[in-house]
Amino acid sequence: MDSLHKDASLTIKQWVELHTEKLLSWAIYKVSDRELAEDLVQDTFLAAVQSYHKFKGDSEPRTWLLSILNNKIIDHYRKQARNVTISFKQDKDPFFDEHGEWREEAEPQPWDVGSPHLLDDNEFIKILRKCMNKLPMPWLSAMQLKYLQQKDGKEICQDLGITQSNFWQILCRAKLQVRACVEKNWFIK
Repeated sequence: MDSLHKDASLTIKQWVELHTEKLLSWAIYKVSDRELAEDLVQDTFLAAVQSYHKFKGDSEPRTWLLSILNNKIIDHYRKQARNVTISFKQDKDPFFDEHGEWREEAEPQPWDVGSPHLLDDNEFIKILRKCMNKLPMPWLSAMQLKYLQQKDGKEICQDLGITQSNFWQILCRAKLQVRACVEKNWFIK
């Protein structure tokens, strides 16, 4: 092994020891799935090994690794969006009638949460995550990119390879599904 490869190997090994925990924490936050997050972090380090020669030291190693990880996360969402076909045609829409009006039983009602800090309640967060994880992957991806990563719609459409009208329809349907699930599992106990 020549000295350049030996130095690169040693450096990457140090980076793995120093940065895995932070990268994993970030990936779990972004994808809400520990196993997937671990795979993405592993892919990040593999990519870092393959492109180590491109790292010029202009940024901190963790910044460079986070950039690679974020690209891996976006690639994951892109792949998921392309692999699932979504049909909005159903025999009976659970929210709207044939004229596009709210079904009486599905029309959203104000929530009486008692406390303005519902997102501070760990039990509520568990139910919210459970409800979000029931969504088809492209819907979940769209919601996570929009509300967790706070990307704008145009950028999300590019990342997922979908049209803006499709994105807004997906987002609308996803929010309706999550709301219905939360109402069923949280408010009606």
